[in-house]
Amino acid sequence: MTTTPESFKRRLGQLKADLVQQSERVLAMLSAAYESVFDADNEGAERVIKQDDVIDRVDVDIERAAVTLLTDVANDACSLSAEPLRELLTIVKVNNELERIGDRAVSIALLVPVLEGSNERLPDTGRVLASSVIGVLRDTNRCFDRADRELARVVLRTEHTVEEFKKALVADIQQRLVDRSISPDLALAFQQLATYSESVADHCSNTARQVIYLGTGAVFRHTDADWEEVELPPTDS
Repeated sequence: MTTTPESFKRRLGQLKADLVQQSERVLAMLSAAYESVFDADNEGAERVIKQDDVIDRVDVDIERAAVTLLTDVANDACSLSAEPLRELLTIVKVNNELERIGDRAVSIALLVPVLEGSNERLPDTGRVLASSVIGVLRDTNRCFDRADRELARVVLRTEHTVEEFKKALVADIQQRLVDRSISPDLALAFQQLATYSESVADHCSNTARQVIYLGTGAVFRHTDADWEEVELPPTDS
């Protein structure tokens, strides 16, 4: 079947629907990873780790479908405007961000064995960080699903908040080390959790930037102070 703008739109819609389902899957996976740490639940951690196979398979399926769609456009000389092509690029990039968040969920779950046999649990500062990251990912998924640029900007503004929560957790851990109320192995595990959590937030920010790019064609340039939106010049039709 020859690719037309209408058939491209239909196939693009299916790709987005598949990616929205993947985003919900990754959110559930990350939530379960944190819960396994909260409860020192080794069986729960194992379930998270096994779920990564599904995330990886869907990631590959979506990427292959996107490549096939773009190949069909080229082979059939289908004339498209910039907007649907931006949407396809956004889907490919967000797909990669979700796969990386899934990897971070596995990394968090792999910390659980260190907790076995210990009475120590994640400090309250760590629970606040985890709850914040879960909320950021939930908002990120919503802004992508709804193409909501304002919510995407809200996600971007949470970068500094997550960073502050991470600092609070690290400071708490360091004080406990000074007080000798936590073992070095456990302190290292909690510091790694803080790092993985910040990484998830970074991937969320990348997705939020893609949502803004999708709606406006604006890209982000990193400056010493922050990120700034840069409008791209219009392309010739």
